[in-house]
Amino acid sequence: MPESPQPTSSEHRRKRSLSRRGALAAGGAVAAGAVLTPAVFAVTDSGDDEAESAPRSEGTGGEDFPATRSAAATGTGAATTAFAASYVGLRWKGARGGAGIRFTDGDAAGEWRELGGGCATVEGGGAALVAAGAATGYEVRTAQGAGDVRTVAIDTTGGPRRTVEVPAEPTRVRGVQYLSRPAWGADESKRYKDGEVNSPETYYPLQTITVHHADTVNDDPDPAATVRAVYEYHAVTLDWGDIGYHFLVDEAGVVYEGRYSGDDGSPAFDGEGNLVTAFHTGGFNSGNLGIALLGNLSEQGPTDAAKASLIRLIKAVARLGGLDPQGETTFVNPVNGDTKDVATVSGHRDWLETDCPGQTMYDLLAEVRAAAAP
Repeated sequence: MPESPQPTSSEHRRKRSLSRRGALAAGGAVAAGAVLTPAVFAVTDSGDDEAESAPRSEGTGGEDFPATRSAAATGTGAATTAFAASYVGLRWKGARGGAGIRFTDGDAAGEWRELGGGCATVEGGGAALVAAGAATGYEVRTAQGAGDVRTVAIDTTGGPRRTVEVPAEPTRVRGVQYLSRPAWGADESKRYKDGEVNSPETYYPLQTITVHHADTVNDDPDPAATVRAVYEYHAVTLDWGDIGYHFLVDEAGVVYEGRYSGDDGSPAFDGEGNLVTAFHTGGFNSGNLGIALLGNLSEQGPTDAAKASLIRLIKAVARLGGLDPQGETTFVNPVNGDTKDVATVSGHRDWLETDCPGQTMYDLLAEVRAAAAP
């Protein structure tokens, strides 16, 4: 049986022994060159990934973000919304090919767009997240025989403001600065369904790293808003309960914390150094860390800044888990025992039938692996 994209069995949970505060405090006493521990990975406040670790400031400050608005519809044909949409998310059952969307107003209005494979993979059908250019109307079509079409218009820029407490000081992962979930405006209520956490966190040892592209717009004027749209699409529309990736990287090289990993340990990991299961490679998620580059990298490569951040992040994660970025491994799914021979640092298409991470990015993976090696 394939692994579910939403792990819910409590028997696979790992107890986290250190609170986030405790892990941070412990990290302050560990110098470079010492044995790597989760505490070392969790906190460095220097731009040099070889620098001595230091506790992160516990201070926070309030920052305003627009609340994400969404409007769902079913079936093909025309749909309208009461607000200007940033993106439209879609999912359907049946053939993945032959689906399309066109916007009837706004900056994106015009001809039919073919819906490609995208990055998100759903069993028995297709899914896509499409930039809407402030449209309030759209039409959808699918291949003959496809059905159960569901769409959602998503606005991540124009909604009422909500205040989020964010860290007052920069947060870093072994020298790689990143935006925490509060710092990009994650609404944690979206992880809940009917009053319960939709996808409870489960943790397993790190085995592999998988690179994706988010298949969103290039030259993105507001990447944090795009991250919030991906979050809404993954957590609610696809019913995964959270954003599917552990980290995301924008064109300026800014790194975003993805999947919620609890209040203990570091982003993506628990206090014992085990990886929280995310939802980026259906059937091969547990023990597999996913990094998504924002944009579409099918015909163009990542920016120099994005590639540099990707390399530094892979280097830091591989060092934590004792992985060789240039190595090969047999991934063993700890949930169901399924195996797959892959590169330690792979592309999404190495796992499943998809164009992700885009041909240009995929062709650069050898260079990325070599640059991330010790």
